[in-house]
Amino acid sequence: MARSRVVLGDLRVQVLKRSGGGQSYTIVWPDGSVDEEADGYLRPFEGSGSQKTYAYSLVDHLRWRAREGLTTDTVRLLDLHRYMGAVGAKVPMPYGQPWRVPPQRPYGDSALQVAAACLKGFYLHQCALRGGVNDELRDALSIGRLPTKSDRSRAFLGHVKTSMPANPLAPKRRTRRRHPKMLPDGAKPELREAVNTARDEMVVTWLSDTSLRIGGLTGLHLVDLHLREDAPCGECREPHLHVCHRWGNANRAAAKIKPDWRLVDGTVTGGEIYRASPAMISSYFKYMTTEYAKYATGHGMLLIQLSGPNRGQPWTADAARGMLRRAGRRADLPGRITPKAFRHQFTNDVLDASGGEPLVAKATGNWASMQMVDEVYGHPDLHSPQFTAALKTVWGEQE
Repeated sequence: MARSRVVLGDLRVQVLKRSGGGQSYTIVWPDGSVDEEADGYLRPFEGSGSQKTYAYSLVDHLRWRAREGLTTDTVRLLDLHRYMGAVGAKVPMPYGQPWRVPPQRPYGDSALQVAAACLKGFYLHQCALRGGVNDELRDALSIGRLPTKSDRSRAFLGHVKTSMPANPLAPKRRTRRRHPKMLPDGAKPELREAVNTARDEMVVTWLSDTSLRIGGLTGLHLVDLHLREDAPCGECREPHLHVCHRWGNANRAAAKIKPDWRLVDGTVTGGEIYRASPAMISSYFKYMTTEYAKYATGHGMLLIQLSGPNRGQPWTADAARGMLRRAGRRADLPGRITPKAFRHQFTNDVLDASGGEPLVAKATGNWASMQMVDEVYGHPDLHSPQFTAALKTVWGEQE
């Protein structure tokens, strides 16, 4: 029987709007009182996207814990493994009644990793805060593992490391998929033809010519754009833009990566820097001189809504995803068009154009690790002349 939407105890995530425009997240009981344990754990994540993610992951666990009649004092590692099994992890034990039942779906790999990290952090925080509470669980969660070669290379004085923290709740990571989902063949020009507005055309162009994430694109402000040569920021001679993480954007869009940035005498410096192509600049001026000039309301953000009661207000990342999905259907493109596919396609194209040089692809795509670029995108084209020639040489067919 499907579990009712009204869960036991009716714990819920409460969104708190801050004066600076940002939002905080905590967990409250039906009477509106704050769950002190959850709030104490979530408070250090104030101002980051992790607070929202952990709040929704933690409230699900607290609801399950209430159904099982457990508390922080009585829960054991075995119970936490049962919970991970109930939400979708593969555990070699009976875990009881499934927790996520239709129409809900079991957690995927990424959600299970988040849940494991959240549970370990939450219970270690409670054990340390209250002192002597559930020492058995604290010891079970405070395990370590031998450092790998990658651990040693990333750490300062890594050669002297003898142990790394481990999470007994985390499921085994699957092998990284080496072929990320790309755009369908010919998708970029067909999408430009299928969109209905200059704003949408600009979004498709900017996603096509950079490795921008959708949160960074919809979070752009006009002051972030230096679309001329020798901009006063002094950080890039060519036209470029700065993606800056802002907590208080009106549309809740935020950049994933958070390098330092600042505004000095009206000029933005720092943040993630992306080069701008001539097509990007052309689509920008087309949008600004038509739709933006007609509807903008002075909030300073780049992308705005063009219809509806909130016309002129900042456009959200979800709305941009929906636009791409609908444009893909109108263009009869196979599959679902997502912003991430543009990022994958751009990185793959740059890697091919640079002769397989991962350092170039890392720099142009603002990837954090050259090793990751090489692992994910550095695979040979099975239809390339070089690949075919190598096979024929091995087979003894090369003249």
